[in-house]
Amino acid sequence: MSTTLQNDLLIRAALSQQTERPPVWMMRQAGRFMPQYWEIKNKYSFLEMCKTPEIAADVTMLPVDLLGIDAAILFSDILVTAEAMGGDLSFEQGIGPRFSNPVRSVADAESLSTDCLDKLQYVADAIKVIQQRLNGTIPLIGFAGAPFTILSYLVEGGSSKDFKLTKLLLNNEPQLAHAILQKIADVTVDYLNMQIVAGVNAVQLFDSWALALSWNDYQEFSHRYNKYILSRIHRTVPVISFCKGSSVFAPIMAEANPDVISVDWNADLKNIKNMLPEGIAVQGNLDPFVLYAEKEVIKRKILQLFERMRGENGFIFNLGHGIMPDIPFDNVKYAIDVVKEFRY
Repeated sequence: MSTTLQNDLLIRAALSQQTERPPVWMMRQAGRFMPQYWEIKNKYSFLEMCKTPEIAADVTMLPVDLLGIDAAILFSDILVTAEAMGGDLSFEQGIGPRFSNPVRSVADAESLSTDCLDKLQYVADAIKVIQQRLNGTIPLIGFAGAPFTILSYLVEGGSSKDFKLTKLLLNNEPQLAHAILQKIADVTVDYLNMQIVAGVNAVQLFDSWALALSWNDYQEFSHRYNKYILSRIHRTVPVISFCKGSSVFAPIMAEANPDVISVDWNADLKNIKNMLPEGIAVQGNLDPFVLYAEKEVIKRKILQLFERMRGENGFIFNLGHGIMPDIPFDNVKYAIDVVKEFRY
């Protein structure tokens, strides 16, 4: 796949090959920190944006055209799989995602559909439009939400600060939790394979809320299903595994055999890299809050990370989590320029 790309830095780094500099993309790079995003968002609902291939492509291309990043990531949402399975999903301004029919009983779990790929066809259609627009310049990353994270939204009925209902389910009704997680995992396998067939150049599995779990619970209710997914998707493109908590869980994450582990900002990236098996790359791990700082601070922190990672193959520069909506656009652009000017 990489041979057809004009800029294959991300693919080479993901496969732990040598690169002349670290490739750069940023989680949530096509988001609310850009005025151009709001020009589109003010005309359509969030789900309309996700479900209309031309609009999803427009948003995906914003950071490509405005920031000059080394990889595009499909504009979508991790919760589209949960909606396809039967979740009544809406996005409320200032609140976030909501499911009006939370999954909390055996009957609720049984009503979740696993034969729902046709409902996600708009994602495959968007991938085709985006790839036409990218025209072989840079890779396109597809993605899905990991089962535990999707489960938490379905059980809580939306975002949660403490995951109380989710943890009650794991502790009191583990068999029910496993039944739901297995359904989500099966849909996720089909969904990622659909994206790979549609033409993405890499995929990332987002386990955004894994940090809520203890070590043992992470193994039982998260890792087990992530490993299942990674063993069943078409491994014809690099696979990136991300969780908030990867600074703790990286040794377990490696057992699922991803090509890349994306690391949050709590760990020393080189220490994590040295701890991982040979051939697993790392992605990260600048604290996104650095991007609020003065430009000289941004430059110093990025170069500090690069000096720490000097001599290491298999390093993709990214943030430890997504860009916040009120980070100044100029600071994001400056950070990317700093990365692009660097040479090993």
